[in-house]
Amino acid sequence: MMQNILLAVSGLGHAEEMLKLMEAIPSIQRAKVTVLHVVPPQTTAETMTAKWEEGGRILASAIQKLQLNPNQVNSVLRQGEPKDVVCQVADEIDADLIIMGSRGLKRLESILANSVSQYVFQLSSRPMLLVKDDIYVKAVNRVMVAVDKSDASQYCLDLALFLLKDIKGGELILTHVMTDLKSPSAETAQLNADKHPILEAATKKAQMQGVKCRSTLSIGKPGEKICNLAEEMNVDLLLVGSPDRRPSIAKSFVDLDKLLGTSLSDYVRINATCPVLLARTSAA
Repeated sequence: MMQNILLAVSGLGHAEEMLKLMEAIPSIQRAKVTVLHVVPPQTTAETMTAKWEEGGRILASAIQKLQLNPNQVNSVLRQGEPKDVVCQVADEIDADLIIMGSRGLKRLESILANSVSQYVFQLSSRPMLLVKDDIYVKAVNRVMVAVDKSDASQYCLDLALFLLKDIKGGELILTHVMTDLKSPSAETAQLNADKHPILEAATKKAQMQGVKCRSTLSIGKPGEKICNLAEEMNVDLLLVGSPDRRPSIAKSFVDLDKLLGTSLSDYVRINATCPVLLARTSAA
């Protein structure tokens, strides 16, 4: 499921550290890794030369930190608009996962600051692991998946099971948030998490693959509940599906709802205190 991983490095943040920790996961160890650094366009030949040299040093430092098998790693130094180049390289290598650092900018800040990670998530349909600059990165053992009926959510569940199946002591935490406070099941939500249809189906799927799991059911605003629960349960990695609501004719345009911070995926991206893996569907 993960044969090609694209790691976009900038010389800052914890993206390299996150990948190094993930390399301890048996299901990831055979993946080929492309380490990419993008040099933005410069106004003079002198500054361009300096940026290319700096980019080479950033790539060399990242590869040294990762300590990967030379046969499994490839370094790429490109010039251009970073968000466009990341998407291009991801397509070139048919990346199964993009790993990037993120400043966790809110709402319009992402637009005004030209947030690369936010734009890449809008422009690419590939799973994307965002690692904020201000979080503590840990080895992946406890993984949370926000589950619902969407294809994107089910894909996240499959990804989590893929990661956890060979991790000794690994645990899957399934969470579902009900927004209908008038639902007949709302009153007994906390008592019957394992019996909720969505959670019950996900639990059976995990059990069939031998993955230890537990379920939580809550009521309220999904983004807030998911982020709070992930922090309370000391989650190492959070997976959230992000259904693409854009019509096919507008796939190349940015989803303004997400950029303005009104979507679940954007709220989690900004507020989660652990790395967040955002994905759409397996067919995307």
